[in-house]
Amino acid sequence: MPSSGITAVDAAAKGMKLERYASGGALLLRRATSAKLVSASSHLLFRATVLATLALVFLFTLHYPSLLSRSFNLSAGGAHPSSSSAASHRSLLMSSSSSSSASYGGAAWEKEIRRSARPSRDGGISVLVTGAAGFVGTHCSLALKARGDGVVGLDNFNSYYDPSLKRARQALLSTRGVAVVDADINDTPLLEKLFDVAAFTHVLHLAAQAGVRYAMEAPQAYVASNVAGLVSVLEVAAKHADPQPAVVWASSSSVYGLNTDAPFSEEHRTDRPASLYAATKKAGEAIAHTYNHIYGLSVTGLRFFTVYGPWGRPDMAYFFFARSIVAGEPVTLFRAADGSDARRDFTYIDDVVKGCLGALDTAGKSTGSRSGKKSGPAPLRVYNLGNTSPVPVTRMVAILEKLLGKKANKRIVTMPSNGDVPFTHANVSHAARDFGYRPTTSLEAGLRHFVDWFVQYYKLDVKIAKGGARSAADIKPAKKKKAAAAVMSASS
Repeated sequence: MPSSGITAVDAAAKGMKLERYASGGALLLRRATSAKLVSASSHLLFRATVLATLALVFLFTLHYPSLLSRSFNLSAGGAHPSSSSAASHRSLLMSSSSSSSASYGGAAWEKEIRRSARPSRDGGISVLVTGAAGFVGTHCSLALKARGDGVVGLDNFNSYYDPSLKRARQALLSTRGVAVVDADINDTPLLEKLFDVAAFTHVLHLAAQAGVRYAMEAPQAYVASNVAGLVSVLEVAAKHADPQPAVVWASSSSVYGLNTDAPFSEEHRTDRPASLYAATKKAGEAIAHTYNHIYGLSVTGLRFFTVYGPWGRPDMAYFFFARSIVAGEPVTLFRAADGSDARRDFTYIDDVVKGCLGALDTAGKSTGSRSGKKSGPAPLRVYNLGNTSPVPVTRMVAILEKLLGKKANKRIVTMPSNGDVPFTHANVSHAARDFGYRPTTSLEAGLRHFVDWFVQYYKLDVKIAKGGARSAADIKPAKKKKAAAAVMSASS
């Protein structure tokens, strides 16, 4: 009996052990199987992500070959961009010379670049200005050349607004001895060629796809110019130029987005952009930080606040309001949701130019080299360039009415959710401290300068009265239609 009892107990114990081993083995098997499934799923997800990325790159290459396969012959024979389909917004990504031949390289071309890049004063700097045929680019190029610096411009003359205005600016620059190369900032071989020919000490990078609302129609143009284009310029400056230049580039006050603290300070948050345009500029600031940190590039970002003045952009409010007033067309004014007028910190072009030149003069040296090594940290800065005095847009229209001697046909609407913000207001204390930036031009004085140029450039029959006032009688009735047609062509 005792021995039988012990045998029964032992058998039961062994059975329980076998059962635990069996259940434990099953558990281990399940865990191993689960781990294999997770691993397999991770590999599949990784492969799917890689395939999706490759597919996106393929589609981007297929639809936008001008960005990835531009091939320029850098010999005296000329340049021949790759052909591509003519989508309506594709011209924004390509040089306007894509249908013609331009000569990049060769003895004559290199001689002209060197001449234009050579400073005429002791201690002068040599600056490559991208977007040189643009509004701010033209004024900065003229100011740099006037004080004896060397300047070479680059512009792709795209059709975002009337290219003939850009060509007129180019002609003005030519009379002052500034050469402007007709090419795109995404053309890396051309940028490298420019740095091989001329030892630029600075780059003033102003080329960009501008405009808040247009980003809803052609978002790829903003990524191509404001993100890929900036990377292209920084890549050549960091890895090809010897020595590395200091880079000053155009960010935007739009990066403040939905910020409600005023005045806008460089310390305020900029992580809530209200438009794709603003998002690309914010991305640009992050990219600039990366190139400064890794390659030792001296980089300064300038956040412009609603720049206006002669030779301005036809898509800007003050410009197309003047056009509409002369043409007798309605002027649409926005009000915020709370009923208040939209306000802008309008900044006159001459004040902005002083800020740009001040940033160039105090940029400091880059510390990197073509070998990839840097001798130490390089300057990384960002500044507001504004007027510090927000003005209701209705006030701006009233000034234009007085200067043009004609009432506007105003239409007041609530501001749509298309990227615009109700107000902008710059704090410029950092720029004042570091390079003496102090805006001095009132909106009244600045708009008078703009209207004087506007009337002259479009050959309008408007007599300029003393003090800037004009009466409706000063516009000859027989010429009204002609004047309106001339102004309308500004944004065609």
